[in-house]
Amino acid sequence: MGASVTVQGLTIQAGGQVLVDGLGFHIRPGEVLALIGESGSGKTTTALALMGHARHGCTITGGSVRIGDTDVLHLSPAGQRALRGRRVAYIAQSAAASFNPSRTVMDQVVEPACIHRLMSRAEAEAKAVQLFRELALPNPESIGQRYPHQVSGGQLQRLMAAMALIADPDLVILDEPTTALDVTTQIEVLRAFRRVVRDRKATAVYVSHDLAVVAQMADHILVLRNGVMQEMATTEQILAEPAQPYTRSLLAAAQPAPREGGAMSCDGQLLLEVRQLSAGYGPLDARGKSSKPVLQDIDLKLYRGQAIGVIGESGSGKTTLARAVAGLVAPSAGQIHFNGAILKPTVAERTKDELRRVQIVFQMADTALNPSQTIECILARPLQFYKGLRGAALQQRIDALLDLVKLPRTVAGRLPGGLSGGQKQRVNLARALAADPDLILCDEVTSALDTVVGAAVLDLIAELRRELGVSYLFISHDLHTVKAVCDEIVVMQHGRKLAQVARADFDRGPHHPYYQLLERSVPELRRGWLDQMDAAQPVHSA
Repeated sequence: MGASVTVQGLTIQAGGQVLVDGLGFHIRPGEVLALIGESGSGKTTTALALMGHARHGCTITGGSVRIGDTDVLHLSPAGQRALRGRRVAYIAQSAAASFNPSRTVMDQVVEPACIHRLMSRAEAEAKAVQLFRELALPNPESIGQRYPHQVSGGQLQRLMAAMALIADPDLVILDEPTTALDVTTQIEVLRAFRRVVRDRKATAVYVSHDLAVVAQMADHILVLRNGVMQEMATTEQILAEPAQPYTRSLLAAAQPAPREGGAMSCDGQLLLEVRQLSAGYGPLDARGKSSKPVLQDIDLKLYRGQAIGVIGESGSGKTTLARAVAGLVAPSAGQIHFNGAILKPTVAERTKDELRRVQIVFQMADTALNPSQTIECILARPLQFYKGLRGAALQQRIDALLDLVKLPRTVAGRLPGGLSGGQKQRVNLARALAADPDLILCDEVTSALDTVVGAAVLDLIAELRRELGVSYLFISHDLHTVKAVCDEIVVMQHGRKLAQVARADFDRGPHHPYYQLLERSVPELRRGWLDQMDAAQPVHSA
């Protein structure tokens, strides 16, 4: 049984800036409270404070946090170490970044129980297997002997939940635990999390920007903006009658609407043609085939000014397709034609002009931008390389690019770490635009962003398409997002193209069963959607 959580006057600052301002709320035992808001609203900062933790540079300057009868903020360092992992457990957004790759899953799952001396190693392993069953993991008796890289992303998220729950904590903090997962995997993980939280009557805080997800998990929702509570009410009240304009804007952003892009040019000029493309990883065999094939016999046509979406689960080959077009993965068979000419298979073999005309925007701007270089340096590099710009002309073009992606020119002197997630993704897009490309490959560019920022990025992509006539290959696992910006949708599964659907047919059938599955798996902004999905046959063990 979970414990009550009472927060009063919580104030957190960083460098004189108030990140959380006098926040207060109460969670009853066994309830789930969702913290929602844009990036930078203070959601994760608040959640970490429930453990008595403040990130580097941040200081908890006021207020109190009580879990049951324990005053968390006044514990000694030893007391806080005894609290974390035992009475309060944390499930992070990225399980892949949280597990030690050199140790087995079981070693890490049982660690909290062993560190806090709650049970013997044998007892902890038996309890871990029980949790693996409750979390619907495959082969619960043996999966613990695998290493983190030997399980899927959805399985690793659930293994992290097992690690958090093994000590029977009073409070579980779930910090964006399904954001990076594809939609069919997300639904399986959500089912598992909700079942375990309910069965164990755990008190939980669910941090998310996705209202459709928290609607399935939370009893109450607290809306944060710039560290200030906007409103707090039951999930039903927030969805049906939000009291504040900001909450209404979050609800609107959670339901992507079609963006009017620049439709393909009247002459229908073919820009990109992929013919019978196969690609993979690892050494080639005697027949020239990859030892780890990913793409198989892909055909695709994209016309100048057009936007085509490519959807499918993790492992379907979407990103490999984009990387093959960009020259980052060499095809093992087939050809890629661009503007009527055959593209060389790798970046090293392509001309500077061919490199300029095809640009890629990666999913994680955090890792795509050099953290030690200023935004000005990051944008200057492609302008110098492709255009030979220097001096005043270079500075003018950098300013114009920042204007184009609606960033203040003052960010030019800042490092990526000083920007929000949405700002970094705009820099990522500006860097691609610096080359004046004909085609931009967008690889899950909004999946790591909150709904408001993600909607703004989609608006920007549509606007740039109208103004510049740039074409897009838009990779995503979110069918609703793809519908919002694309003229056609290519559906992929297990490295094969299953179907191609035109905009006029997005919402009318008949469609391929897998397209219908992806459509059903996108969470709907209403209470009880997951209950209806639970009544259906589970898709797979993600």
